[in-house]
Amino acid sequence: MSVKHTLLIIFVVFVLGSAYPTTKLGLNASVPPILFGSLRMFLVFICLVFFCDFSKFKRQYLYPLILFGLSMGMAVNLFLYLSVNASNILAPIQIITPLSIPLAILLSSIFIGEKIKKLEWILIFTSLFGAILIGFDPKVFDEFLGLFLMTCMTIFYALAQVSSRYIKDIDVKLTNCIMGLIGFLTLLILSLIFEGDVINNFKNINSAGWILVLYHGIVCSLMGHMMMFYLYKFYPVGKVLPFYALLPVFGIIISFFIFGEIPTPIMTIAGIIVVTSIFFLQKIR
Repeated sequence: MSVKHTLLIIFVVFVLGSAYPTTKLGLNASVPPILFGSLRMFLVFICLVFFCDFSKFKRQYLYPLILFGLSMGMAVNLFLYLSVNASNILAPIQIITPLSIPLAILLSSIFIGEKIKKLEWILIFTSLFGAILIGFDPKVFDEFLGLFLMTCMTIFYALAQVSSRYIKDIDVKLTNCIMGLIGFLTLLILSLIFEGDVINNFKNINSAGWILVLYHGIVCSLMGHMMMFYLYKFYPVGKVLPFYALLPVFGIIISFFIFGEIPTPIMTIAGIIVVTSIFFLQKIR
């Protein structure tokens, strides 16, 4: 990988890793968590809808696309923002985020019939061991709800990766546009049910909250993912995806500078195990 592209992928991972601490800032700036996700998906939809050719859409992709939209657009955002909202410390939920990768491999084996090599099994189990190790940290005892919600997020993210295999022939702009629409509408309904008066909540968002919503919708969702797809034009997936393992590294570093949060020794060891296992798991796929 060229120096230019290496710097680009590191920047992309940095942007995606910043989602967790900036989410915490957004929630602190009076943005309700479910509404936060809905607004993020609205920005994805509105920025892409004018660039999509809906006439090329085939009905055979309807159900996989709906599944992808519900899992990635609705469930991933729902559990991401609820998890951050429920967590007092961000390091544990950031460390288990990459577990969506081994979970996606397991789901692909079940639903698509992809074979898992012996070395891949070892790396899957070591990554899960690292995640379990976090639970032995005394500082994590009060973080069970956040960890549970983030585990739900990783499951749905893995499901989204599997369902995306069935719609890989659709233009990526159209896929993300429909995902944004589904996520926006479903999360807006959930916000109305569980967070109350959406209009008042909308009006109470301050300028800092709007800046962070824009950052998540445009920079994290659109720029981050589009730059990743740009790199796929030059390199195989196996050369790009291992960098995803660095997401919690950047997230924890940013959390330190924003909140002064320092991971405990157990969290650090668990993070090293998870990141290393998933990096090599992606490397050999």
